[in-house]
Amino acid sequence: MIIRVLVMVGGLMGGGVASQFPEYAQQYTQRLGGAVDALGQVVADFDASASAEGLSRNEALAQMQGTDFIERRRADMARTFDRHARLAADLELLQSAGPFMRAYHATRLTDGEVARAALASYEPAVPINFAGLTFAGSGFVAGLLAMWAALKIALWPFRRRPARQHTAPAPTLDVPGPNDQV
Repeated sequence: MIIRVLVMVGGLMGGGVASQFPEYAQQYTQRLGGAVDALGQVVADFDASASAEGLSRNEALAQMQGTDFIERRRADMARTFDRHARLAADLELLQSAGPFMRAYHATRLTDGEVARAALASYEPAVPINFAGLTFAGSGFVAGLLAMWAALKIALWPFRRRPARQHTAPAPTLDVPGPNDQV
């Protein structure tokens, strides 16, 4: 009885956690949009400065040499360009995806700064739409199975083993039959 209750608790916990994914993914996508906008402003400012000097972005980066500070700033800008491109691609994909495709592309929800910001303002809610209920149901089943497996493994050394019945083979009697000669 206790095992069934624990398995049910595991299912409920799994359902509760999984049901939160669609809303978290939505909030992450909103934060991602803000990060892309902010980085886009930095990229646009750099590109405008380079263009005013008649340089492309790469040419302007190549000219950033001479002192340790300038070298460090060049590396910072190169990382900014790379991050902006990566986050802009993630944002485009996530904005065009529904909740199930966002789950499929969950690896796009991994920028540390954006994830921390989304988690900081995230408030769990009870989803009452199709996606939330589907995620809750899937999480419930996964939680049930995970808890069942964990308990099976944890309790394996303590399981009852059926008593072995040792039966000796029946003795054979060598009794002569009616057609045997004695």
